[in-house]
Amino acid sequence: MKITFYGQNCFAIETEDVRILTDPFITGNDLAKDKVDIKTLNPDYIFLTHAHQDHTLDAEAIAKQSGATIVSNFEIANHYEAKGIEVHPMNHGGSWAFPFGKVKYVNAIHTSSFPDGSYGGQPGGFIFSMAGKTIYMAGDTALTMDMKLIPMEFDLDLAILPIGDNFTMGIADAVRASDFIECDKILGCHYDTFGYIEIDHEEAKKAFKAVEKDLTLLEIGNSMTL
Repeated sequence: MKITFYGQNCFAIETEDVRILTDPFITGNDLAKDKVDIKTLNPDYIFLTHAHQDHTLDAEAIAKQSGATIVSNFEIANHYEAKGIEVHPMNHGGSWAFPFGKVKYVNAIHTSSFPDGSYGGQPGGFIFSMAGKTIYMAGDTALTMDMKLIPMEFDLDLAILPIGDNFTMGIADAVRASDFIECDKILGCHYDTFGYIEIDHEEAKKAFKAVEKDLTLLEIGNSMTL
């Protein structure tokens, strides 16, 4: 399984069977727009954690050029279905067996509205069980006790956690979250995109290393193999 970082919370997750893209915010991201051409992205599915612009900006364009199915909460799914895009609606606690594997939609504590202020449903995260691996994508969230429910059902191979603080968990809360979910391999997201969420990369890595956990911070356009 190959995981490529395109900035903020945008990742490509690729296996032999599927190409998944999450929260595409590229053309409006000063850190990513000159490094990633959205016309080259051809996902089968686009998963959206919530409606904020820094998670949905390029979803419509990429879905229409690729024919991808957008998967998100009921309200976001309805929004894109009205634009002629194929969708799959989900909601908290629900799971679905997709052709590539099973996905569960889990709680996140944040807000969710489209750029025009219209309601974007409640934010969430996803747990992907596919190609023999299990990945938790937290989305934008505060630290929440609901995370302790995850290891009751899943043995995570990787957790993608926001670490930029101010709008989401910061580094200290992300370390606590890794304890709650019982996962030692963390991939960071939602950092450096704006001034509010700039972090010290080395200090972040040291915080996880101090509790014998591994934090990976990918450069935009770079990949890791799981």
